[in-house]
Amino acid sequence: QVQLVESGGGLVQAGGSLRLSCAASGRTSSSYAMGWFRQAPGKEREFVAAINWSSSITYYADSVKGRFTISRDNAKNTVHLQMTTLKPEDTAVYYCAASLIIQRLVSEYRYWGQGTQVTVSS
Repeated sequence: QVQLVESGGGLVQAGGSLRLSCAASGRTSSSYAMGWFRQAPGKEREFVAAINWSSSITYYADSVKGRFTISRDNAKNTVHLQMTTLKPEDTAVYYCAASLIIQRLVSEYRYWGQGTQVTVSS
């Protein structure tokens, strides 16, 4: 069992930056691949970024590539999503999730946090 708690969301102007954090707990949480997803009102949850357990592999959605960076600190059981050059279309609830292997599919992630709201004003 892995428990995930996100933090760091908030209101920011377009062009600004935010850093999301995800604190993981559980016996083997550092061995899981971690992903960030987001869900805007009326839309399906979508993949944002993912990182494998050793940080040697990262995936990004095309919409955030070059603007967002995912990282993890296994010693602290945390995963971060550094978001820069934010756009109004980045507004959503952001979720972190854990999976046995790094992937982009929502359905394959076993554990989820409760989400943190990110609002980007124009």
